[in-house]
Amino acid sequence: MGRWLLANRVQPVGPEVGESHGATHSWWKVMCLTGVDYFSSLSYLPGIAALAAGALSPLATLLVVLLTLVGMLPMYRRVAKESPHGQGSVAMLEKLLPFWRGKFFVLILLGFVVTSWIITITLSSADATVQILQNPYLAGALHGQAVTITVVLLLILGGVFLLGFNEAVGVAIPLVAVFLLLNAVVVAVGIADVFSTPGALSGWTDRLTSGGGGIGAVIGPAVVAFPLLVLGLSGFETGVSMMPLVAVSGATAEQRLASRVRNTRKLLTAAALIMSVYLLSTSFITTVLIPAREFEDGGKASGRALAYLAHEKLGNGFGSVYDISSVLILWFAGASAMAGLINIVPRYLPSYGMAPEWGRAVRPVVLVYTAVSIAITIIFRADVNAQAGAYATGILVMMFSGAVAVTISCFRRQRPRAGTAFIVLTLVLLYALIANVIEKPDGLAISAVFILAIIVISLVSRISRTTELRVDRIEFDDDARRFLTESLRHDGSLNLVANQRQSGAREEYEAKEAGQRGMNPVPGRADVLFLEVDVIDPSDFSDVLRVRGLDIGGHRVLRVKSPAVPNAIAAVLLGLRDSTGVRPHCYFEWAEGNPIGHLLRYLVLGRGDTAPVVREILRENEKDPALRPGIHVGS
Repeated sequence: MGRWLLANRVQPVGPEVGESHGATHSWWKVMCLTGVDYFSSLSYLPGIAALAAGALSPLATLLVVLLTLVGMLPMYRRVAKESPHGQGSVAMLEKLLPFWRGKFFVLILLGFVVTSWIITITLSSADATVQILQNPYLAGALHGQAVTITVVLLLILGGVFLLGFNEAVGVAIPLVAVFLLLNAVVVAVGIADVFSTPGALSGWTDRLTSGGGGIGAVIGPAVVAFPLLVLGLSGFETGVSMMPLVAVSGATAEQRLASRVRNTRKLLTAAALIMSVYLLSTSFITTVLIPAREFEDGGKASGRALAYLAHEKLGNGFGSVYDISSVLILWFAGASAMAGLINIVPRYLPSYGMAPEWGRAVRPVVLVYTAVSIAITIIFRADVNAQAGAYATGILVMMFSGAVAVTISCFRRQRPRAGTAFIVLTLVLLYALIANVIEKPDGLAISAVFILAIIVISLVSRISRTTELRVDRIEFDDDARRFLTESLRHDGSLNLVANQRQSGAREEYEAKEAGQRGMNPVPGRADVLFLEVDVIDPSDFSDVLRVRGLDIGGHRVLRVKSPAVPNAIAAVLLGLRDSTGVRPHCYFEWAEGNPIGHLLRYLVLGRGDTAPVVREILRENEKDPALRPGIHVGS
């Protein structure tokens, strides 16, 4: 069972996806995979818009369309250029903040990202349940079973990923094509009814102007309502994250990368244009043709405005076909979100040392996310409208952080006009985020729970993994190899003195060697090498150790850069033992100060009382004391 659970791992590790990772497809096919998340929001977005803005729903939707085409599309076209390997805006911001600040900032962003993707899964499954329950052929038999049906859909989704989820693009293409075609039929019939039904259009315009107050009374409520209508915009982040799936052309790596950016921009542009047309048209016909009371909880159009029109205008036969298509694409939207979640943990947390090693494996992560999704579904009782605020909060934070990253990038590249435009976009998204939090504070509360859980789990994991070697591989340069060969030729042993470099002058090494020969059992004729570790970024977890050999006034020094001193020393000692067959000995001096303070410095800064930590790492990684490198400490 353990082997089965850990069999499939998401690769490669790290924030970038390699060029050869997975099969590639034409950009329009990948757009369909993105579209199961993006386009499926048509199932519930018109109903949410009508519930939030009433008769002003088309105007609020128009604001979202303008935000999409004028703001979000240019922003993510730039994100695609600056993160062509699928890292997205999170990785762009990660580069702006060094050390622990960057790590914790990414953890907070990941909390919001996880919120949006988890709610994508639960909200899409809940809306698929609404389509099932409201179908006239099934409504009586399944009445009151919304939570049960949604949980079953989530279990099926998790089961599919446990068995293996391949050829997602091939499945997405017919789902999206059929769904868009059916919606086109509903839109065409709906527009015809708007203009052929006496009083339909005039009744809507009367509702628009009934409150008085001029144009301000019309635009104002639409501006207030539009923050809740950003749910479908998650498709942009999904599109960027799936860049490695986009087929490319070109003879060189630079040409292939440029081709990927061009094709991804086509994907984003086509998806935005298609969605904009559908958003405006569906919002218009649902607002004009459906009575306002039907959008309320318990109404026939609640969470399924277009399905309501499909049944009302085209009959229950066509409406049932529409329901089946909606259920499938909504369920598959959850699959798209699950795929995104599966990629998040291996890209960031394990590389930070902030997730257990099994976090790289697909199946355990699927089990965790499925359990969390079921818990969220039960808490919200599979209510689509109740989950909209949490979803919008996560999406808005993602888009706001992306706008900040792109704005900073523009000014760094000395493009002030573009930077100023993106400042405006950032402020619009900030307004939408604040308005959404005020209107739906539960979204921020849920995100805070995810953020707290991620931070706590990350810190516990980081502490529990302190005795790991944290080394991908070790490379010795020619001088280092020569020093080791000379030392073995001298007396057949390896004796290394650990040194924390101060001035780096010859006198420092002379004093260090004399001190160690006086306090430690260094054999009198033993040849001594110095081992030094420079801490580069203690917030990192693992790295490639490149050992350089330096001759400083006749003293031979092995110098290496690493996030943590004890782990690097232990890795070098084990590497020397394995490559030479000789059990090396390393000599230390006891550190001054409080042991607890040294432990905290090690956890945060990568250095502290090195000797006991080195020995513990060696003990954890080599159970046989006879094979364990020797550690000697004196004072």
